[in-house]
Amino acid sequence: MSNEHHDHPHSHDHHHHEHDAPSAPVLTVRAHSGLSGDMFLAGLLRMTEISPDELEATLVSIMPELSGCVQLVHKEVNHIGGWHAQVTLPHQHEHRTLADILSLIAAGGMSDEGKALASQTFTLLAQAEGAVHGLTPAQVHFHEVGALDSILDICLSCELFHRLSPSRFVASPLPMADGFVHCAHGVIPVPAPAVLELLDGVPVRPFPGQGETVTPTAMALLKALGAEFGPWPAMQVEKKALVYGTRVFEDAPNGALFACGRPEEF
Repeated sequence: MSNEHHDHPHSHDHHHHEHDAPSAPVLTVRAHSGLSGDMFLAGLLRMTEISPDELEATLVSIMPELSGCVQLVHKEVNHIGGWHAQVTLPHQHEHRTLADILSLIAAGGMSDEGKALASQTFTLLAQAEGAVHGLTPAQVHFHEVGALDSILDICLSCELFHRLSPSRFVASPLPMADGFVHCAHGVIPVPAPAVLELLDGVPVRPFPGQGETVTPTAMALLKALGAEFGPWPAMQVEKKALVYGTRVFEDAPNGALFACGRPEEF
């Protein structure tokens, strides 16, 4: 679905620029306990190695209110160190429609490619939420902090992804558990209905924990960023990071591993 942005953005360049440009990296995410928007952020912040100043400038370019709201911090789970994107958002009580969010993205200072990817992600999310509730995508409302949180996770992830511009993005099959999650509509089963809606054609595998492993934001990002699913790609690893979300699963692995490097032929 929607792989047109990132199928082979660099495939035509290799023959002409072999000496003056390194080939585009391969990016993989191995989702041991699933994926969420903040895990995407932590992983891509580590892969791009963006400086605090550049991060601040990028946040302000998305939306001035997001200034200073993301910090990459060390986090330990079961004595294993990793990274976590700590997010502190201002309180806003606006309900935004898809049209509101798309115009906000269009009016902001992100790169054109970042804008296109973020708009595509939000459109997929609105289509999925709409299908669940019997609404058209235009009728879907993104509520309050949830809306701001999604804007941050999606826009920043898309901008960082464009900065990396991998030639391939490979995700592991997604871990799925049974259980439930509390939301505005009460107690709902997992995977959340919007995730379920986007799961067509996506490889999944059982997860020993219980509860939500993959969030709607992460699912929409995987689809919009053109993820292919499978084992580790052939690559020479140059950067890697173990990242944690806010949830900790007992008796099950925690976190996701991001790695990127040069493509290899074996």
